[in-house]
Amino acid sequence: MSDLNAVTGAFGYSGKYIAQRLLERSQSVITLTNSPNRPNPFGERVQAYPFNFDHPDALVESLRGVTTLYNTYWVRFNHRAFSHETAIANTLRLFAAARAAQVERIVHVSITNPDLNSPLEYFSGKAKLEQALMESGLSYAILRPTVLFGKED
Repeated sequence: MSDLNAVTGAFGYSGKYIAQRLLERSQSVITLTNSPNRPNPFGERVQAYPFNFDHPDALVESLRGVTTLYNTYWVRFNHRAFSHETAIANTLRLFAAARAAQVERIVHVSITNPDLNSPLEYFSGKAKLEQALMESGLSYAILRPTVLFGKED
């Protein structure tokens, strides 16, 4: 039996490619998503769960049994419906839920040159999350790509 992996946003751009690679390696995958009704490119191979940031117990339950959480969750820019501040709070809830669910490892997608002192919320927010993850006591890996883009983006 393969390990159970959770990929945030597996129906989106970067998450889809992470999920695809895991499935190619015969790994089991679930996704946490803000868009559970979006078409599932993986069919029944990937079960979708809502993020449930406002319901921490449900978020913990969706992560129960997960070995590795691949976190791509973030917002590109502030919007009336969401902001970097909200994304930080939600990601901290996600990290706490992973800890409570006894997830063994978090692979967190950040950005090149995150900086707590950056005047740009995108970069300072990513730095806050990296710091929180490093202080969480969880096993982790932080990926710092310069940019993710492609023909589908």
